[in-house]
Amino acid sequence: MSDRDAERDALRAQVDDLRAEGDDLHALLSTLAARDWSRATSFKRWTVWDVVAHLHFSDHMGATSLRGEQAFRDLMREVGRASSNEKRPMTQFTRAWLGPISGGELLARWRSLFASLCDGLANADPERRLAWAGPGMRPRMFATARQMETWAHGSEIYDLLGVRRVETDRLKNVAAIGVRTFGWTFANRKLDAPSPAPYVRLAAPSGAVWTWNEPQRDNVVEGSALEFCQVVTQVRNIADTRLTVVGEPARRWMAIAQCFAGPPEDPPVPGSRVPAHERR
Repeated sequence: MSDRDAERDALRAQVDDLRAEGDDLHALLSTLAARDWSRATSFKRWTVWDVVAHLHFSDHMGATSLRGEQAFRDLMREVGRASSNEKRPMTQFTRAWLGPISGGELLARWRSLFASLCDGLANADPERRLAWAGPGMRPRMFATARQMETWAHGSEIYDLLGVRRVETDRLKNVAAIGVRTFGWTFANRKLDAPSPAPYVRLAAPSGAVWTWNEPQRDNVVEGSALEFCQVVTQVRNIADTRLTVVGEPARRWMAIAQCFAGPPEDPPVPGSRVPAHERR
């Protein structure tokens, strides 16, 4: 098998994980009553409708990027003009972009575009760089980023409904982004990253053990892969997990970890994102 064929296979496997993430979230959303779409989640008081609208618009950005860099830049200029002229948050932008549609119609639109995006990514040139709001990404990393955001924002809905999500080892993709963005977390805040990067040792949902970086006893993050992913996506505060964090670099990282693009965001305050069924 050539390197190019191997990269294409790896891309399609990653897209399969993205598609499965969307399938699971769609199955949950399909159970909602009409009134559930207006319920506020623990994430900035966004409603379920707002969360899915955000995912839908982000997928629209991805589909536009697949069409070409110029189309993506034109879309970003449109977003920039709307945001600067009206000084409104992204939730208001997406509400205006979508119009007054029901949760059921939003779900259908999101599902259709999401499937199209997955198909487009699976068939993309694996070496092509796709334009994005931050640095451009190859399709495989792009699919990983979309899985991470779908999983993280989906967490808000699972938490609201008190439903325990059945995690799988595709969570490794989210954990890998978390480890990979160690330096970005600090650079995004205009801080020098501490050195060396901590050793990360995580227990996967299957019971497998995943590790990154050089083993160190005095600089380590260790524990549940789920809880690590919750911290780096800012779904939970580190204080609301059982992760073992040893050493100054590890502690500084976990206090502000951010694996998603955009300006610096502070983690949720302790206890604010923990649903009743998880409280100890």
